[in-house]
Amino acid sequence: MSTPRTRPTPVPAAPSGDQAGRSWLGRQARRAVRPFWVVPALWSGGAIALGLVVPRLDSTGLADLLPFLFPGDVEGARSVLSSIAGAMITVTGLVFSNTMVVLQLASSQFSPRVLQTFLQDRVTQHTLGVFTATFVYALTVLRSLADAGDDPVPQLAVTLAFALVVAAVAMFLLFINHITASVGISNILHRSARETRDLLQRGRGARRDLPEERPGLADLGHQHVVLARRSGYLDALDVDQLCARARQHGARIEVLHPLGTFLVESRPLAVVHGARSGDVDWDQLLHRHVDLARERSLQQDVAFGLRRLVDIAERALSPGINDPTTAVQAVDQLHDLLHRLATEPDPWPVHVDDEGTPRLVTRETTFEQLLDLAVDEIAHWGHDGLQVPRRLRAMLDDLLVDATPEHRTALQAKQSRLAALDTAG
Repeated sequence: MSTPRTRPTPVPAAPSGDQAGRSWLGRQARRAVRPFWVVPALWSGGAIALGLVVPRLDSTGLADLLPFLFPGDVEGARSVLSSIAGAMITVTGLVFSNTMVVLQLASSQFSPRVLQTFLQDRVTQHTLGVFTATFVYALTVLRSLADAGDDPVPQLAVTLAFALVVAAVAMFLLFINHITASVGISNILHRSARETRDLLQRGRGARRDLPEERPGLADLGHQHVVLARRSGYLDALDVDQLCARARQHGARIEVLHPLGTFLVESRPLAVVHGARSGDVDWDQLLHRHVDLARERSLQQDVAFGLRRLVDIAERALSPGINDPTTAVQAVDQLHDLLHRLATEPDPWPVHVDDEGTPRLVTRETTFEQLLDLAVDEIAHWGHDGLQVPRRLRAMLDDLLVDATPEHRTALQAKQSRLAALDTAG
């Protein structure tokens, strides 16, 4: 009896083409990487709004109901706000220039690919946001003072500037503690592994059991080859929409490369089986639902998560660093990820519609390939030491305990190769 496989949930009806492509790319962008400037920009926009609105509240009498307001005159308020604005922009530049130096040192010691995790860190983004918001708010209130004439001092607005300075000091202390902990190797490894585990969990939640009898791939006639419009990494596929489009036009789409592959412009990307002449612009449709990115990410590419951990281990084993303990810590995280992969069958590369008809064929990275990625390079560079070979052998022994039958052969073959490498060494 064959091993049950899994497939995505049934394909929904396809919305209009442009709307579907834009909505999917928007979801992928939000899921993958939110630009670093978004959070500081939101803080600054809110600060400008406050700087325009709060000075007007003083004329409503609301300020008379609040204690501890700024007691000075217009000149005193102008001096205070000028000092706050100048100090905040100076501190912001100093703190984040030093932060960039710390991150560059971390990337050179561990891996350049871990910098993405720092730029996506919410504490870093909100710290910069509070700093810039305080600076922008002080300038905005200063503008209202310049136009105030004989109007009373905006006591509430100046007091709020004091409150923002206090918030900035608190965020500064939090940031120093956070960035110090973030550049620690344990946190870097844990963060990289957690992002990969989240990706595995999302993929697991999007599947359900498939009957043991798998449908065959019928010959649909005419084939149309879709070429890559630009060079880039195959970073994500909108499986639901590709299936829905293929079903709508009675075709089957076959993606020719696994995720993470670098495609050169004008080289084959996919083949559409059953593409009738003049039926649809398959080149445009495919590129709306396929993401060719400048760099790999963890949108859907599990192998990239393992690659980051392997890179850290290799850097630690280089003669210039010679830190086998860090390499062992990376293997610990790889062990956890491989255990999750070893206890489940490989993803089924054929995606079907509600009627069980194959509509999309993908190139899935197998457990054996991920095992090679996680073990071979580390074993090569660490075979002269004591810690790394011992930890790799223990990992493979443990994986064999819970691995599915289809993965046991790959694990046993890997054990044999490690034993041969140890003997040769």
